Amino acid sequence: MTTADHAATARRNTEPPTAGASFGAGVVVTDGDGRILLGLDRSGVWELPGGKVEPGESVEEAAVRELAEETTLVADASDVEVLGLLLDTVTSTRLTRMTAATAVRNFRGEPAVAEPEKIERWAWTDPDDLPEALFLPSAQVLRMWRPGIAVPDAPFHRYSLGRLSG
Repeated sequence: MTTADHAATARRNTEPPTAGASFGAGVVVTDGDGRILLGLDRSGVWELPGGKVEPGESVEEAAVRELAEETTLVADASDVEVLGLLLDTVTSTRLTRMTAATAVRNFRGEPAVAEPEKIERWAWTDPDDLPEALFLPSAQVLRMWRPGIAVPDAPFHRYSLGRLSG
């Protein structure tokens, strides 16, 4: 391999491709009664906390950061379980959207609206009595959390993460 070939190979492996995807985390938080936390978006649709995974951040770190930024709830990355991945084939024709479905086992605090320009209120909701106006990606995260949950089906590709025994 020539020096020029080596330089081209090194550059190829370090320069990111043109962005065509978005990677985020959807966060299922449950209270002591088994209810899930949903936020009423200003559009009238209910959704889970969550958002984009930032460069250099793990999925677990993104989940706790987004949870705190949106709800003021505090959790540790070690209390986040990654349940699976969802490849959204429906909500965008310009961008591939991948969501890590996560569940937070422990948290501190009471939910509060931290982004009033986006969310009107947070509410603990019985998973067997979900609102009809549910953000489709949030519904699919809920299905990863609890496969039998009554949510609208959508053409998402679902990738469950296998559990390893130690």
